[in-house]
Amino acid sequence: MSNKLNLYFDNAATSWPKPEAVYRAPEIQMREASGNPGRSGHTRTLESDRLVYRAREAVANLFNVEDPSRVIFAYNATDALNIALKGFLEKGDHVLFTAMEHNSVLRPLGRLRQEGTIDSDMIPCSEEGYPDLDFLEEAYRSNTRLLVVNHASNVTGTIAPLEKLIASAHKRGVKVLVDAAQTAGVIPIDVQKTGLDMLAFTGHKGLLGPTGTGGLYVRRDIDLKPLREGGTGSQSESDLHPTSMPERLEAGTMNSAGLAGLLEGINYILDHGIENIRQAEDNLRNHLWNSLLNLNGITLYGPKAAHSETVAVVSLTVDGTDCGEIGYILESNYGILCRTGLHCAPLAHQAIGTFPEGTVRLSPGYFSGMKEIDYVVSALQEIVKLSTV
Repeated sequence: MSNKLNLYFDNAATSWPKPEAVYRAPEIQMREASGNPGRSGHTRTLESDRLVYRAREAVANLFNVEDPSRVIFAYNATDALNIALKGFLEKGDHVLFTAMEHNSVLRPLGRLRQEGTIDSDMIPCSEEGYPDLDFLEEAYRSNTRLLVVNHASNVTGTIAPLEKLIASAHKRGVKVLVDAAQTAGVIPIDVQKTGLDMLAFTGHKGLLGPTGTGGLYVRRDIDLKPLREGGTGSQSESDLHPTSMPERLEAGTMNSAGLAGLLEGINYILDHGIENIRQAEDNLRNHLWNSLLNLNGITLYGPKAAHSETVAVVSLTVDGTDCGEIGYILESNYGILCRTGLHCAPLAHQAIGTFPEGTVRLSPGYFSGMKEIDYVVSALQEIVKLSTV
């Protein structure tokens, strides 16, 4: 019989619950505005225009982007990464990427490689998920044009040494694209201070917004080819897509209802303080990790050191038991919702030694509590006992 407790430990996939304003904002937008941003001149359209601009400004504020027009909206981080990779790379380019990358990077690169557009090399990572910086230094070629970095692994929670990676690439004139799916809204990101070239983010995870939202920051000196072309509401007399940002990389009707929710999610983060959110999630992750660390029958994966090197993700396996079965038992017997398997990051599992079975991933969020952590730990203790009988 299914347990109805419904404790949510899958925030690395999609954060839940959301702030109340995030739920309300899309409905208000659809009921009271619902005009098509950038089209027409009536009041509903103008209100939608203002909403989209406020959301763009909020993202710029969060990431310290000097010019909000360099923030473009997409469906999610995967969409943003496709826009960046396929808009930036040209035939003959060489790309470097880490073993911790998500399929949202691996698959677009795989297609470009298969088509003969690019060549690429993977930077190996340790069992804890850290990239091999010595390998990186030897991997650059004369035609290396881009380094792609997963800011934090969705498998181990490992935070990449971003400043070192950016410095290494920029020393050779190589641009850096960062996948911030696991860090946007959780870890402070300053694109001006770090000198980031491109930053892909999603709205439905740490930014506490709805699904179907996300975007890409593009530094001023980078010009991307549009992935999609069509209506923008501007320069309608031309059969060529506008060249000015953000219209250059945005086509079709905007998800204004979703962006209304995203705006409220970002406002919540700014109001409560990203450092406070970071500390709260660190405390939850550390308590979970430390409580499971010495439990016989459980193996933990990821950095063993201080909380500053991880986000709130704990991956584990139970000796002698399939991770999918563990996930089923956690939900059906204990009402704990988590994710199992490869988490769309097969190379990361190869690096940490859990391929092809994968792991059980527990990812608490800002709205999780310490009592919930203790309950998960006690559930796993019982499962381990049963698995060894």
